[in-house]
Amino acid sequence: MPGGRLTQEDRRRIATWLADGLSHAEIGRRLSRPTSTITREVNRNRGPAGYQADQAQRATRQRARRRTTAPAPPAVLASADPRADGRDAAAVGQFEQRFTEALVQMGMPRMISRVFTCLMTADSGSMTSAELVRRLRVSPASISKAMGVLEDQRLVRRERDGRRELYIVDDDAWYRATIASAFTNNVFAEAALDGAEILGPDTPAGARLADTGRFLKHFGEDLLRRAEYWYAAVTGRGQSEAGGRPPPDDNANRGAAGGRS
Repeated sequence: MPGGRLTQEDRRRIATWLADGLSHAEIGRRLSRPTSTITREVNRNRGPAGYQADQAQRATRQRARRRTTAPAPPAVLASADPRADGRDAAAVGQFEQRFTEALVQMGMPRMISRVFTCLMTADSGSMTSAELVRRLRVSPASISKAMGVLEDQRLVRRERDGRRELYIVDDDAWYRATIASAFTNNVFAEAALDGAEILGPDTPAGARLADTGRFLKHFGEDLLRRAEYWYAAVTGRGQSEAGGRPPPDDNANRGAAGGRS
């Protein structure tokens, strides 16, 4: 019955739809439940192998028995996630799901999206591998792989804190990632322009590569210039503090629109 407790059949449907890649919001609509209900159900019962319907049903029954026989003290009932302290835990969970889904739609793999969401929504902006493993209920290898990708994209960095290694997302993570992406585009642009010269600019393939190279080269330069401008405008820091470079000259860009540089 919509609005009542989830049944075993509901949980089997949730497991199937999660495997099909449906979002918590879509599952909630199909079951006529709030998204927060689905988020709590999945987060509470997700194990190493993901969300399992039968396991979730057993865990729910066990929790119900414990509540009737030995109520937990207030300290035990507090949020397991210290980041949600003083906040609506359901709303936090719902937002984390939404943020993760947005990253997935941008092309980021789901596991990496979940890790990045954890760091972005932590007040400290940092967590250890062990904390991420407990939080996401995944293997240390999964965390390590995700961090390797996020480091390559300049979205996170590592820092030693005594014997611990912290994974940190800085306030300017998106700026750093944009700069890295722009320079990567430039490498591809140079390769395309070289290919155009080799194949011949008058051939269809050469013209195609030339257009690609020029577009990426000038777009990348514009992207760098605007990223540096808005970094300074938003944070009040100069380009030297941002690790940037002087923006390319507009007139030089316009004059080069028909050539390689």
